[in-house]
Amino acid sequence: QVQLVESGGGLVQAGGSLRLSCAASGRTFGNYVMGWFRQAPGKEREFVAAISWSGSSTYYVDSVKGRFTISRGSAKNTVYLQMNSLKPKDTAIYYCAADTSGRWNTPASRDEYDYWGQGTQVTVSS
Repeated sequence: QVQLVESGGGLVQAGGSLRLSCAASGRTFGNYVMGWFRQAPGKEREFVAAISWSGSSTYYVDSVKGRFTISRGSAKNTVYLQMNSLKPKDTAIYYCAADTSGRWNTPASRDEYDYWGQGTQVTVSS
């Protein structure tokens, strides 16, 4: 089992920044692909960003490119999402996810991920 715990959400004004963290624990952390997804009220959960085990590959949804940055900590079991120039449409619950297969095939697909965190709320006011 892998446990994922997100933190760093909160309320911020449009144009502001937040940094989300996801700490993984449990079984020995392997070559996992890590991703961030978000779900706004009444909407489907959507992909935001993903990072390969080595950190050499990243992938973003078009709407956050140039504003969000995904990264891994030196110990590899922590993942961050730096969010800058936040907009009201970024308001959602943000979820961290782990793909224990380690394959970098379709990192934007929810079906690739087998462990999920409980989520952290991000609210951007206008």
